[in-house]
Amino acid sequence: MPPSSPPPSPSSPPAPPHSPADGVLSATLRNLREIARALSHPSRPPRPLLADAPKQWQRLVPYVVVLALVAVFVPVTITVLNDQYGLRGGIAGALAVAQAAPLLMLAHRPLQAWWIIFPAQVLTAIVLLGQDGGQNSAWPWTPPGFISYLFLLLALSLRERRRTLIAVWLAPGAAGLILYLASSERGDNNSILFLILGAVVLVIGAAVRERGDARRLLAEQETISEAERAQRTLLEERTRIARELHDVVAHHMSVITVQADSAPYRLQGLPDEARAEFASIAASARESLGEMRRLLTVLRSEGTKGERAPQPGLDRVQQLVEATVRAGLPAELSLPAGLKGVPQTVDLSAYRIVQEALANVVRHAPGARTRVSISSDGAHLTVLVVNDPPERTGSSLAPRTPVETTGTGHGLVGMRERVRLTGGTLDTGPLPDGGFRVAARLPLPPASAPSVSPVPPSNPENS
Repeated sequence: MPPSSPPPSPSSPPAPPHSPADGVLSATLRNLREIARALSHPSRPPRPLLADAPKQWQRLVPYVVVLALVAVFVPVTITVLNDQYGLRGGIAGALAVAQAAPLLMLAHRPLQAWWIIFPAQVLTAIVLLGQDGGQNSAWPWTPPGFISYLFLLLALSLRERRRTLIAVWLAPGAAGLILYLASSERGDNNSILFLILGAVVLVIGAAVRERGDARRLLAEQETISEAERAQRTLLEERTRIARELHDVVAHHMSVITVQADSAPYRLQGLPDEARAEFASIAASARESLGEMRRLLTVLRSEGTKGERAPQPGLDRVQQLVEATVRAGLPAELSLPAGLKGVPQTVDLSAYRIVQEALANVVRHAPGARTRVSISSDGAHLTVLVVNDPPERTGSSLAPRTPVETTGTGHGLVGMRERVRLTGGTLDTGPLPDGGFRVAARLPLPPASAPSVSPVPPSNPENS
């Protein structure tokens, strides 16, 4: 048996029933408050139209247009009020200025201009009620006021939200209906025509604004996507550098392990304390190798066998340049013989910089003659890759079409990361003749720095 509901408290009287009329009235009042707020609060800041245009003359166009509108509508409105409607004296001039002068605000504050233009046009229609002239003329909106209000609607449609546009479109219709009921014997009532043309103008302006907003959002999204791609490329390059650093560090840790394990056999007469110290060093080195193996599992894809190959260095730059020449790119190499004392990190970074620079030439300047120069002054290793403009074919003056017409700069991201890793500097940029230059300066250790004996690891592939 379901539980019975508790009886109502005798101290609280039942709420009176709500009639449908109350709901309609509250909804109407709420909508009127929203419309009033929309008419009193612009939806966008008072920035001029075309404020983001790249050229100054484009930014000046809205001001030129509104000046031309005021210069045309003020004298035309005065003439029409005098000749067609029989309104004489300073009243015609004051009403004309009140209707047309606020058009100066269309470029940046059209909603504030509406609060001046619309009451001025309603006041003009009321003043014309007492005039004998113009009984058969268009009413309540004079032809100049009619056209100027369409310009006002166009400016509003480019800035304001939909609720505001509906309000400024319906307001003249409601005012025209009230004026028609007050004096139905006047001439042709143009309120219906005004509503039709006003709706057309608002639709056109809203379509133009939405198209501009869509293009702006698309440009912003492309900028965000490009930034995300650059960040992803940066992270991928850092991961690649970490993998290569692992190979370099693992080699040296393997050397330390072998030397520490073999020290008691190579050095006779070691005390027990020294033997224990060497054993502790070997154990620490093995533990570090184990940690790096776990790190390698995270950083390296098991299906990518190319990552497990020995890391290249300056000794393979010659092969790299020869492979580039076979691919159709005329390249020259200047590499001093017997270049020694280069740390593995600098050695690998120099090779990768040359590799990426040549790849960029192939993609963006096919056929361009390229010069690769690697030199050392004892303190720094300098890597210089300079290419000429793209080669021009014999039958045409147009350059050979590049593989990629637009560059993302992601190759330069990897170069900067490698140079930053070694503490060097990188200078890249176009040349006056249309070529491109990549110059990296990588620091070298002092000549007196002690070097580790080149004892190979037992199995570097498993490290």
